[in-house]
Amino acid sequence: MKKVMIFGALIFALSGCSYFGGGSSDDTSANADAEAAKAAIAAAVEALDKARSVEGEWRDARKKILKKAKAAASKGDYKKAIKLANMAKFQGEMGYKQAMDQKNAGPWLF
Repeated sequence: MKKVMIFGALIFALSGCSYFGGGSSDDTSANADAEAAKAAIAAAVEALDKARSVEGEWRDARKKILKKAKAAASKGDYKKAIKLANMAKFQGEMGYKQAMDQKNAGPWLF
């Protein structure tokens, strides 16, 4: 019986005590989500700018994906905005890497 009570107390403690107001409120959560989306979009812009600086920006990264991320954030769909911004950031990073890997590429000589 003692083990059951300890287990129950542990579950209650790990649940965050949201029943008594210990959890985060919706406003705080929404603000955190908005800030996370804003940070993800800023990181994507930075990665895309870096790729553009070496002429390695991929075609759809800024004009389609990042644009959709900004639109989703303005509508309050922060989860979608973060997902799209992370996709744009990835494409920026890979575009930069691709441009750097191929900067000395030339025709094949047989």
